[in-house]
Amino acid sequence: MNCAPSDPRVADLVHAGKIRAALFLPQYTQDSVTSEVRGLGTGFVGIAITRELAAWIGIEAEIVGYPTPAAVVECLKTGACDIAFLGIELSRVAELDFSLPIFQFDYTFLVPARSVIHSAADADRSGVRIAVVRNHASTLALSRVVKQAELVGSELPNAAFALLRGGDADALAFPRDVLLDFSAKLPGSQVLEDRYGINRVGIAIRKGQTGRLSYVNAFVEEAKASGMIERAIERGGLRGFRVEPHGSAIS
Repeated sequence: MNCAPSDPRVADLVHAGKIRAALFLPQYTQDSVTSEVRGLGTGFVGIAITRELAAWIGIEAEIVGYPTPAAVVECLKTGACDIAFLGIELSRVAELDFSLPIFQFDYTFLVPARSVIHSAADADRSGVRIAVVRNHASTLALSRVVKQAELVGSELPNAAFALLRGGDADALAFPRDVLLDFSAKLPGSQVLEDRYGINRVGIAIRKGQTGRLSYVNAFVEEAKASGMIERAIERGGLRGFRVEPHGSAIS
């Protein structure tokens, strides 16, 4: 994959010599000694895509970790970072521009041992407390479908998991791959088979950069067609991740 580095749509990135990609927890871990950011889940694929995009332009890739999705949205809006990998949600589309969807995965629930919740429908009942991560795409999707259950919010995924583990929540709503990891830390717990939503992930950029957006979309289509996205998913061993069909649009 390659593209002329003189393309005016990315002239500012060429001038800067790098593209800055923002990740948020739990998309990464950070080495306590070297401070190196290492991708997890969406972040694993995101880093692979960022490096490929940087090579396509002919510049360096810089990966920066932020604590929350809201912090990443803010860094894009202020120009402190150039791209991020976010679920394409209506509330976010009002603040940011998005590429074509790149890959998807589903949202479901983790429930403790001996739970009476066996399906997504069971979770939406009066008296049920669902632990969620504030401003995460999984929570935005859940808030559109829940009618009776109470959503108990935390800023970070580990804190939301702690609510479930400590008995302060009856279920935890989040992406399936992360819930499978959490389940290994809670004996007898179960990740439900069905789902309550799907996250379609795209590259987010600051609003109004029409040239940048057309360039990124051309890259995304080439990355899908070449099999690069699928190979990154396979290397990461990402359970439940699927490449969006070639040519699929934001909906």
